[in-house]
Amino acid sequence: MSKITENIAKLQDIIDVSKRIVFFGGAGVSTESGIPDFRSVDGLYHQKYDYPPETILSHGFFMSKTEEFYKFYSEKILMKGVENRPGPNAAHLKLAELEEKGKLTAVVTQNIDGLHQEAGSQTVYELHGSVLRNYCMDCGASFDLDYMLESETIVPHCDKCGGVIKPDVVLYGEGLDPDTMSGAINAIKEADTLIIGGTSLVVYPAAGMVDYFKGNYIVLINKGATSHDGMADLLISDSIGEVLGAINVK
Repeated sequence: MSKITENIAKLQDIIDVSKRIVFFGGAGVSTESGIPDFRSVDGLYHQKYDYPPETILSHGFFMSKTEEFYKFYSEKILMKGVENRPGPNAAHLKLAELEEKGKLTAVVTQNIDGLHQEAGSQTVYELHGSVLRNYCMDCGASFDLDYMLESETIVPHCDKCGGVIKPDVVLYGEGLDPDTMSGAINAIKEADTLIIGGTSLVVYPAAGMVDYFKGNYIVLINKGATSHDGMADLLISDSIGEVLGAINVK
């Protein structure tokens, strides 16, 4: 039996006996859909721009250099102009199935791409917000992703009052939404199994949420090492889509 087959069998056993699974995920879940991450060797933070990506994706930069922000955001985050936008992969779809069958109670994600909802997940705590939600900074009107993608101007404006539209994503210098954090923490506290996937657990305060887990099993699926490897009851260093995709939901 190969190592990955052995690990999938162990994960299957854990899922079979679990009743309240929570999944905590990061960029590695979405990279398998073709969405670039930030911190890997080929990630956005290692590419050359007029300003560092950390600076561009900050509240202060958005407010003072809105057009420069949107040039980066549209190309690299929204992937505007990409003919076929990335869709859910096997990991997203399996998590939605686990929820549908009553095994999984929540997804807690650091991603902002909305792929968990597109796959069918209902209870999703988006710690860093979502590109699917956008709002006018003047009148508060809401706009969906299509409105942003179809904007003919670099900076999208409200079709009601003309105000600048801001993505409902957490930029550097902004705090996480308290209600989202509270819901995510409570879900983790009440879980009997915590599956952590596609994250190096270096982004705080999000990564610190896993410390609230008091259940039976921690499963960690990530291609690289993390600071929490020693806590894992099952550690899998393989493709999260391949691993979760092989699980049989009973």
